[in-house]
Amino acid sequence: MTQGPVLQGPVVQGPVIIVGAGHAGFQVAASLRQHGFAERIALLNDEGHLPYQRPPLSKAYLKGTGGPDSLMFRPGKFFSDQKIDLISDRAVSIDRRAHKLLLGSGSFLDYGHLVLATGARNRLLDIPNANLEGVRYLRTLDESEALRHRIGSGQRVVVIGAGFIGLEFAATARGKGLEVDVVELGTRVMARAVTAEISEFFQSSHTAAGIRIHLGVQVTSIESHGSNVTGVSLSDGRHMPADLVVVGVGVLPNVELAAEAGLPVAAGIIVDEHLLTADPDISAVGDCALYASPRFGGSLRLESVQNATDHARCVAARLTGDAKVYDGLPWFWSDQGPHKLQIAGLTTGYDQVVVRGDRGQGAFSVFCYKSGQLVGIESVNRAGDHMFGRRLLAANGSIGPEQAADSSFDLKSALT
Repeated sequence: MTQGPVLQGPVVQGPVIIVGAGHAGFQVAASLRQHGFAERIALLNDEGHLPYQRPPLSKAYLKGTGGPDSLMFRPGKFFSDQKIDLISDRAVSIDRRAHKLLLGSGSFLDYGHLVLATGARNRLLDIPNANLEGVRYLRTLDESEALRHRIGSGQRVVVIGAGFIGLEFAATARGKGLEVDVVELGTRVMARAVTAEISEFFQSSHTAAGIRIHLGVQVTSIESHGSNVTGVSLSDGRHMPADLVVVGVGVLPNVELAAEAGLPVAAGIIVDEHLLTADPDISAVGDCALYASPRFGGSLRLESVQNATDHARCVAARLTGDAKVYDGLPWFWSDQGPHKLQIAGLTTGYDQVVVRGDRGQGAFSVFCYKSGQLVGIESVNRAGDHMFGRRLLAANGSIGPEQAADSSFDLKSALT
């Protein structure tokens, strides 16, 4: 793997303005102060809450454990103590020549460097009655809070989409006593993210818990009585009753602010291996960034906490004089019912899989290979395998398929 050049240059002069207060935006601000950055930091937050964690929204928080304060990265005092200006407003446009950011309130912020951490938004359904109150999404704290108050024992819910969010919600809803149907156009659950072995395990687990999964079919319209959802119509002609419809069909990166400022965008805001846009005074990080990856030899846009926080740390280091190519190893997780799925690396494009552990006992890992090289490990309830994979793959290491399949082989020996 070839590394790009290390950028040389002074610490950024002038204020750093960060658009977006999710995982990426918050981490940029926190890391800048950790690196000793002394000038102004402004963190633009367009939600009515302190910056918060998203992963619990479809899991623990939805179950009703803890209030909003349990999700916050830091209390309000942290921002004042660190002299991070937390501004409740939204970005409207960028004047790149004047180095100004126009806000929805009509005021401007001057920047020495601008960091776009604009994240992503829900992909919306485009079918009849999709705007009814009983059709819900799950990405923000407000959306999770609304669902907390709507779901109750005996309700019938249809989940559209069998990705991570859809299945996490389905497991939580079923655990609270709801009747749950999951509708998925693909031929297996989580098909874009995991191997067939993992899909089959989770489909069986969810089915055993009483969740009905319908594959190869899509919702064509929402049925209603007045303003109330009563069910859904499916592409195979069936009608499915429902009191609530929860949609998890992916997200769209928020690239409009960058595009309107003349910055190149595609399936994300285009940045180089240093996470810089075409403008040397503007970076983009997290879910919105389509970044050049020397590790994988192409461009990637990833949606994960790891990607967001590692991007942020990389940019904060560069802005304080320690510039390096971004080369983080992706990893992900999903809690679904009693099972934890963890993924190290990117398993797309594999041509061989090896299972290690016991699928019947619900504790196993799938080692994924491409041309004999280990490219990723998907683990169910085997945290040790996951941590091994993160360490080995980050160092560009590998073990052979026969070693992965041999339960007596000590994985730690490959790390020495």
